[in-house]
Amino acid sequence: MNIIGAGFEITAIAPGANILRRIETAGRVCHKSEDRITDTSAASFVRKILASGHHSVIEHASATARIVCDRGVSHELVRHRLAACSQESTRYANYARDKFGSEITVIRPCFWRESSPEYDLWREAMLAAEAAYLSLVATGATAQQTRSVLPNSLKTEIVLTCNMREWRHIFTLRCAKTAHPQMREVMLPLLAAMHKRAPELFTDLFEQFQRDIEDETWKG
Repeated sequence: MNIIGAGFEITAIAPGANILRRIETAGRVCHKSEDRITDTSAASFVRKILASGHHSVIEHASATARIVCDRGVSHELVRHRLAACSQESTRYANYARDKFGSEITVIRPCFWRESSPEYDLWREAMLAAEAAYLSLVATGATAQQTRSVLPNSLKTEIVLTCNMREWRHIFTLRCAKTAHPQMREVMLPLLAAMHKRAPELFTDLFEQFQRDIEDETWKG
C-alpha cells in the first residue's frame, strides 16, 4: 500500500496581464468604453469590477488545476456544477496491475499524527481494504465490481477547469473554517498559488484566509 499526501498543479492559466486584458476587453463592451483601454488600464478595471459585484465579467477568464486528493474530497469538488471535471475512474483503473504497483494508493489524513492510535487504526483499515480488493481481483472480479471495497481515503486525480468567478466561489466555500480539513489542505495553498498568478482577482480572498494559509495548525 502506498500512502501519499494531497497536492495540486495549476496546468493551464494565462499570464496575469493576459487574463486581465481579456476580462477588460470583454467587460468594456457593456458600456462601450473600449476607447479607455490602455497598456495599464486592465488591472484597475478588474479591481473596480470586483468591487462593484459585477462578477459575470470575470467569467471570460479561466484556469485549470490537477488535484490529487482522496475520494471524499473529490465528491465535494464535483458538486461545483459550473466546472469541467475529469476524474480517475475506479471502473477502469485496476490497481492490482503492475502499472499501479499492484497496490492501492491512499491519501494520508492531515488531522492525525502518524504516531497516534487513530492513525494506526486508519492504516489497518486501509490495509484490510487493499487485501480485500486484491483478493477479489484474484478471483476474476472486474475493477468495476471490486471497487465496492475501496475506501474513501483512496487517492484520486481530478482535473478541474473553472472560470475565475467559479474559482472565487470554490475558494470562498472550501477554504472556510467549516470546510473539511482535507479540502482546506488542498484549497488554501491552491488559493495562494492562484493569487500569485493573478493577484487582482484573488487578493481579497487571499487576505481573508492568509492566516490559515501561513499557519497549518488548523489541521488539528
